[in-house]
Amino acid sequence: MEIFLDTAQVDEIRRATAWGVVTGVTTNPTLMARAGGDPETVLKTIAQLVPGPVSAEVIATDAEGMVREGRHLASLADNIVVKVPMTPAGLEATHRLAREGIRVNVTLVFQPGQALLAARAGATFVSPFVGRLDDVGEDGIGLVEEIVAIFRAQRLSTRVLAASIRHPRHVIAAARVGADIATMPMAVLEQLMRHPLTDAGLARFLADWEAARKGETEAAAARR
Repeated sequence: MEIFLDTAQVDEIRRATAWGVVTGVTTNPTLMARAGGDPETVLKTIAQLVPGPVSAEVIATDAEGMVREGRHLASLADNIVVKVPMTPAGLEATHRLAREGIRVNVTLVFQPGQALLAARAGATFVSPFVGRLDDVGEDGIGLVEEIVAIFRAQRLSTRVLAASIRHPRHVIAAARVGADIATMPMAVLEQLMRHPLTDAGLARFLADWEAARKGETEAAAARR
């Protein structure tokens, strides 16, 4: 399962890509607004930092507007993927853009029928929202698992991108049920690499090493 970062903060992306674990980025209008600056400049910078897909979302709600925006976004960098909402207009835009060779990420997917329609329309990625389903008492990871099973049974090439990831257990569960990608905030990525026993173990190793060095120094001094 690939790891994507769900952010438009360039500093976060630069730091995470240095670790060698992040292969793509997802953004949305809210994240772009938080990042500040010129959106196109920010997207171009992000596209240069990551080796894989960078999802950039359209603002239009009609198919014609989505297609127009999508073409422009895709022209900014070769690895930009156009992100459209799961609506009738979004499906039409997905179909039209896909026929032009433009990759599309269909977002705001909350049930398997939506994912199936998006795949049939030509989506490269579908993004089921795990955390938002959990928020209303539904099973977000269960949705990811069901979509993965359907796509495999139907031999669909559309990739399942688990989104709205809230904590490390979501990431592990998404990997367990076969998601192709999980996209997450920087805070969740950082939580994935941490454990108190790791910190305690490292502190113990360093303390033992310093104690051993001190003992050798004292022994050498005594011999003199």
